[in-house]
Amino acid sequence: MAEARFGKLVVAGVGMIGGSLARALRKAGCVGEIVGVGRSAETLTKAARLGVIDRAESKWGGALAGADAVVLAAPVNAIIQILTDPAFAAALPAGAVVTDAGSVKLNIVNAARAGLGGKFSRFVAAHPIAGAERSGVAAADENLFHGAAVVLAPESGVDDDALAAVNALWESAGARIAVMDAGRHDRILAAASHLPHMLAYALSAQLAASEQRDEIFACAAGGLRDFTRVASSDPEMWRDIFLNNRESLLAWAGGFVDSIQKISELVEQGDGEALRELFLQVKNTRDKFVAGR
Repeated sequence: MAEARFGKLVVAGVGMIGGSLARALRKAGCVGEIVGVGRSAETLTKAARLGVIDRAESKWGGALAGADAVVLAAPVNAIIQILTDPAFAAALPAGAVVTDAGSVKLNIVNAARAGLGGKFSRFVAAHPIAGAERSGVAAADENLFHGAAVVLAPESGVDDDALAAVNALWESAGARIAVMDAGRHDRILAAASHLPHMLAYALSAQLAASEQRDEIFACAAGGLRDFTRVASSDPEMWRDIFLNNRESLLAWAGGFVDSIQKISELVEQGDGEALRELFLQVKNTRDKFVAGR
């Protein structure tokens, strides 16, 4: 595994993901000072009290001075705003590497290209495929990334040493690295992550709007809780993900509508054999997936 050594790490967005990365890198002994930046002074104060960061800064000049690495772990729209903020680009040291933790990559890459100018070669887009329905710095876990996949989406022209440094940063947190271009990442994650969240939100909204909701939730067993668990995720984060990956998400959502229509038609027709055969095919596919993990 590559070794990361960063004298000063800046984390913008010290929530569960940013806080977990800060804790993991501190535990690995590969960072010196950790500086937090964010919209909430209360969150930053809590992060310092918990030992997740060493200190907080409210201005980019003070935060970025002497930084070796910057991690943007805010919601997607906030990451885009940071990357296109002239004050951020101006204060960013020429030798610092920048990465992010957003669940959508293409719009973030485009924002970095537009906002960072000549410093774009120091930017390596990333998506840690790890998390939970919990949010906030109090949920930060130094082991969150152990064995988790982190997708890097480096653009052509990125400096070799910047790519190596970002790779080492995430590996030092315990992650497994995969490389994928930004557009392909967004299409794949729309199916693997974003669509399941959409379905969980949709079902939860439908049941919550029902006059029988109290009885439904009182009778809910593990299946409903498991299926809708991710509907307890951060609303701002998932709003940004859906809207920044709308084309791919809507394409997969249309396919789901077709699938549920097919099953509904078989139920309406009373075609038990066709249902059993469909369910068996799906079961075998999912069983192979689970066994291979």
